[in-house]
Amino acid sequence: MAEPLRVLLAGGGTAGHVNPLLATAAALAAHEDGADCSALGTSGGLESTLVPAAGLTLHDVPRVPLPRRPSGELLRLPGNLRRAVAAAGRAIDASRADVVVGFGGFVATPAYLAARRRRVPVVVHEQNARPGLANKVGARRAAAVALTFSSTPLRAAHGLTETTGLPLRPAVAGLVARRAAADGRAAARAEAAARLGLDPGRPTLLVTGGSLGAQRLNDSAAAAARDLTATGQVLHLTGRGKDEPVRAAVAGDENYHVLDYLAEMELALAAADLVVCRSGAGTVAEMSALGLPAVYVPLPHGNGEQRLNAADVVAAGGGVIVEDASFTPRAVREDVAPLLHAPERLRTMGAAAASSGPGDGAGPLADLVRRVARG
Repeated sequence: MAEPLRVLLAGGGTAGHVNPLLATAAALAAHEDGADCSALGTSGGLESTLVPAAGLTLHDVPRVPLPRRPSGELLRLPGNLRRAVAAAGRAIDASRADVVVGFGGFVATPAYLAARRRRVPVVVHEQNARPGLANKVGARRAAAVALTFSSTPLRAAHGLTETTGLPLRPAVAGLVARRAAADGRAAARAEAAARLGLDPGRPTLLVTGGSLGAQRLNDSAAAAARDLTATGQVLHLTGRGKDEPVRAAVAGDENYHVLDYLAEMELALAAADLVVCRSGAGTVAEMSALGLPAVYVPLPHGNGEQRLNAADVVAAGGGVIVEDASFTPRAVREDVAPLLHAPERLRTMGAAAASSGPGDGAGPLADLVRRVARG
């Protein structure tokens, strides 16, 4: 019997890198031929707890930021990078990897360089519409590049380029599959509403800025509470420790439900008819895969990638973009509330969202990795 495929997955630091890595590892392991997966990450990132919890070996590599401006960190870069590449090389040797899969970020560059020196093929997955520096480096010699968004300007210089979508968290992927079944969407919505104490007969707006919350979303949605709950209801996830001002602003409104954090996020997504959210790659991919219409409020910082992430689904009609500075209580009253109370338009937007992307990317990315490993 042939040995299972050996895969080293490189990504860490943020949930945006770690969650797709874990989803891809699970899809690889679920294949009938199996796979022996391990991960490359740092000792201080989320991966230090999430990867071992998923049953995978974590190989530690020093964190190597790539400075964009002259600084003391830039002077230390060559030595730091050499040490990180050496550590990544030891991980490749120890795992006897047949293929390295990188998800960008600090950990990926050393993995790409070490794999090239050992002639181990590399698959790069880029989650954002605007590619990061590490993946630009990796794509130059990659055997394949996988994209979340087809419009992302990144291609494998000498290999395959495919739009696989983003590997989704298992709980969300399960909800996607359930909603695709006959009557599955309605059943999942009713069960989620019961678990969350919502009225299944009222249209539901989910407001979320992620686990850290978003002050602009919190303030503006709460200030327009009466317009949102006139015929609907709100489930507002404020971010940890940011719920008290929102609770005070909506006190007495029994149709405005406030939580600072929800571990079972899939329940909120199952219950929602419309979502107000930021437009990180993971968020956009989940909304599209679930066919959920959304009002995207891109983070106003960074290099503008959040606006680009939502561009494809918005162009398809599955969402709208409201700039952060424009997301005022008035915008909530005039732009969000009318959507919540327009079920036919929400259905049309949901169908457009579902058609705008490839859905869960875990299976397609795992298939691409196997093809590359077979040569």
